Amino acid sequence: MRRFCQLAILIFAVTSLATSHAPQQATQAQIDSKSEEIINRAIEVVGGNAYLNVRTVVGRGFYTAFRDGMSQIPARFVDYIGYPDRERTEFSGGGARVIQTNSGGTGWVFDGAARTLNDMKPEQVEDFKRGMRTSVENVLRGWWRKEGATVKYVGRREAGLAKRNEAIRVTYPNGFWVEYEFGAKDGMPAKVIYKANHKNADTGDMEEVTEEDRLAKPITIDGVTAAWVIDHFTNNVQTSRINYESIEYNRPLPDSLFAKPENVKSIK
Repeated sequence: MRRFCQLAILIFAVTSLATSHAPQQATQAQIDSKSEEIINRAIEVVGGNAYLNVRTVVGRGFYTAFRDGMSQIPARFVDYIGYPDRERTEFSGGGARVIQTNSGGTGWVFDGAARTLNDMKPEQVEDFKRGMRTSVENVLRGWWRKEGATVKYVGRREAGLAKRNEAIRVTYPNGFWVEYEFGAKDGMPAKVIYKANHKNADTGDMEEVTEEDRLAKPITIDGVTAAWVIDHFTNNVQTSRINYESIEYNRPLPDSLFAKPENVKSIK
């Protein structure tokens, strides 16, 4: 249902509550009939109204970074999401604890090892917004409509032995695009692909790379189906894996969970 980006500052994708209730005139102008058919089918596959009625999500599991193709030590995480734009992700492992929280256009980060509590940097906020734009929930719930994006059918693609995926592309007014692939047979969300700019660690130069999430192990809880394994690749090299142990839907989340603490000592 969601995806992470980097370890230490985890970007857990969220979505808005915008659904099929978006203005119909925008729908007709921004999406072709084939893409709309694929999206509607996917919504039904992942739970229909049960999926669309989700307001909060609490996920627990392990996040594993990969370096040069080799997995590193997994970190345990718990992630709290309150739609449309609140999220708190906690990491723990090796005696260390990291918390990242976003609420609207602001956020804060707690580093337990350094005992620091800081406001989120602008680039971290932008990473969070990109995570929102590239989430599966974004395309299924129609949040892209509010940004004036267009959705077009791309075609069928190979997806393994005797498997095909249906691909659609969401393009935003600034040119940023995201491609989503859905199983041709089962309609399940399968992949998310987009381009991003990263700083080269060796040269310091900015370069464009291809980011890809591969979704696996769908499990149904309370009528909602989500991928419990999400592998992230950069230029076809695996960089991380999310492996869920549990997901809870519509659990009440207090406002205090997302509010920035007064100081390090008051963090719970």
